[in-house]
Amino acid sequence: MSIVVHDPPTDSFAVDVLDPAIWSRRGEALAMERSHQHDDLELNFVLRGRLDYLFGGEHISVPAGHLAMFWGATPHRLIESSYDEPGDSCWLHIPLSTVLRWGLSTRDLNEVLQGRPVIVPTGAAGRDVESMFMCWMRELEDEDGETIALIEAHALVRRLLGYHRRSTGHATALTLAGTGASESMQRVTAMAQFIVAHFREPVTTAEIADAVHLNTHYAMSLFRRSVGTTLGDYLTRCRVSEAQRLLLTTTLGAIEIAHAAGFGSQSSFYAHFTRICACSPGDYRARHR
Repeated sequence: MSIVVHDPPTDSFAVDVLDPAIWSRRGEALAMERSHQHDDLELNFVLRGRLDYLFGGEHISVPAGHLAMFWGATPHRLIESSYDEPGDSCWLHIPLSTVLRWGLSTRDLNEVLQGRPVIVPTGAAGRDVESMFMCWMRELEDEDGETIALIEAHALVRRLLGYHRRSTGHATALTLAGTGASESMQRVTAMAQFIVAHFREPVTTAEIADAVHLNTHYAMSLFRRSVGTTLGDYLTRCRVSEAQRLLLTTTLGAIEIAHAAGFGSQSSFYAHFTRICACSPGDYRARHR
């Protein structure tokens, strides 16, 4: 059951940017020609078959009986799989601005913003997940139903993150509370969003801080305290993820990829890529294509 990535179309270099929106649907997953990104928390539930994603530059598989949850800001696309059974999956999108009002713990927000899917068995939901998604599809058609669906989705997200935290041995973090904490997390998320939108450019930490109207030192401290990594490392990881994607979906050379992903020099690209991926860009392309 190997994953198959077809030769991309000529415009595969581009990434479609979708507007955030609340919606849910069910059906068979179809391979996408281009990656897209969106400022939503995305939940996938696989009833039958398997979902295969190219997530940034990494292959991610979600088997039947599992839920995947991730922030859609990382470019991603469904790719064709040789799985021999017709698929059946459910999707739910919730704008990140809505999720931020839920008062999640800093640990959970770190999981949401880390740029990699959280994948757990459906038993972690503690409910009949298929029935929930079917209800949401009906309820999201009207305003009153949307409120109910979001309350249930909020509970589901907390259960999934709690299960993931326990299964990975992470300690419980304090929940953010109060207006000040809420405003701080809005600033943190705004910084993450700014990085995702501008990492291909020669952006600096001062520019990131200025974008959210904060002192540079305070912005760096707030981001690290809230997300668990530095602004610089988050920026670098976005660039490496983009480089991985381009290595797999284009025939661009290393110099072109370094420039397209936002690295200031080829040496910087090689150093950061090797540190994070534990192999050179050339080796990465050879192993995964």
